[in-house]
Amino acid sequence: MLPAVATWRLLLTNSSMPTENPLFDKAETQLIVATIQEAEKRTSGEIKVHIEAQCPDEDVMERAKVVFGELSLHNTKDRNGVLFYLAHQDRKFAVLGDKGIYEKVPQDFWESTKEKLRAHFKKNEFAEGLCEGIEEAGQQLWTYFPFQSDDTNELPDDVSFGRK
Repeated sequence: MLPAVATWRLLLTNSSMPTENPLFDKAETQLIVATIQEAEKRTSGEIKVHIEAQCPDEDVMERAKVVFGELSLHNTKDRNGVLFYLAHQDRKFAVLGDKGIYEKVPQDFWESTKEKLRAHFKKNEFAEGLCEGIEEAGQQLWTYFPFQSDDTNELPDDVSFGRK
C-alpha cells in the first residue's frame, strides 16, 4: 500500500465544539456521510473516515493501518477499502487503500489526493477537503470496481471517532 501522509497546521478557534467531534458541526458530518454514500452508490468499494485527537503512534501510517484493521476495511470482498485518517491535535493525516485498489489506481492518485487534502486542511477546510478526497477516491473505485447488481454495502458509512 502506498500511503499518502502529511501534517498540517491546525488552528481551532471555536472551543464550544463538541468534544467527540471537534472538527465538524452536525451539518458538516452529515455532508461527509452523504459524500461517502454518494461515492459508494457507483462502486463496490468502501470508504471510511476516522478522526482522533492524537495519533498514539509516532508514525501516522502505522496508526492508520491499525484503524484500517479495527474498522474491518481489509475484509471487503474485493479488498477495495479506502481509509481517510485524521489525528487533529497532532496535525497528521493518512489516506490508506487496501490491496485491491492499490494495485489498480495510478501511482499519482495517492499523492494528488494527499495534496488536495493538505491544501484544504491548511485553510481549516476539513469537511471540504475530506469531501473532495472522498469524491476522488469514489471516482477511482468506480473506474476499477463499478457497482454490480449483487453488491452490498459491506461497512457503515458513518464517520468514526477514536481516542480523544
